Amino acid sequence: MTTKPIPQSLERGKLHMHIVANIEARILSGELQVGERLPSEAEIGRIFGVSTRSVREALQVLETKGLVRRKHGERAEVVRDDVGEFMDSLVTSVGALFAKDANYLVQAMDVRRMIEVDVIGRLAGGENAPGTSVTAALDLMRKAVADNDFGLFTEADAAFHRALVQSLGNEILSSLHGNLHTLIAGVIKVSSRVPRKTLKEGLGEHEKILSLVVAGDMEGARKAMREHIINSTAYLEQAIRKSKGVD
Repeated sequence: MTTKPIPQSLERGKLHMHIVANIEARILSGELQVGERLPSEAEIGRIFGVSTRSVREALQVLETKGLVRRKHGERAEVVRDDVGEFMDSLVTSVGALFAKDANYLVQAMDVRRMIEVDVIGRLAGGENAPGTSVTAALDLMRKAVADNDFGLFTEADAAFHRALVQSLGNEILSSLHGNLHTLIAGVIKVSSRVPRKTLKEGLGEHEKILSLVVAGDMEGARKAMREHIINSTAYLEQAIRKSKGVD
């Protein structure tokens, strides 16, 4: 691994991004292969003419992008061999942010809204039909309502939304949303700390969404999904405020 030293005129705060751009380009071009180990932090610093602090900052960015994996005591490894692994690494990095600031959960809900509102509109428009796993999740939600089983309901809730996205048939989108499922489950768990709608009301919202899709009502389905997620986000924000002792 060779490169020219970073120009001295480059701002100190941007030194690590020069390293990121160089290594990322090599990975995406295939010059650096999956499973290949990068040089040690000290060696990378010598190659680019920067401190090990800048190297660590660069490796953190590359790990967040899902391009390398780091383990204590080992050199960073190139891991971007498919979309699934890329998303796994990305979501793991996002999940780590939750430990620092619960408000990142609200941002996750915003991402969820953007994905699912678009998906539901396209399904209602006939681009694809909801899979059997959608109705299976809905049946499970009905059972949870009958048994007043909140845990089962939240699992079926997440499965319902995941199945809708998978029904579209976009593998990359399904991979992204599937990885976000872990984060979404965390959102549901946190939002359950405050008073919320009954399980029966929650079931009704999901039944309405699916019925609008089946009826081919694109705008109605999009509106129902948007309102559903916005309401869930409101409960989440209440939970966050409660956890911080804010009324």
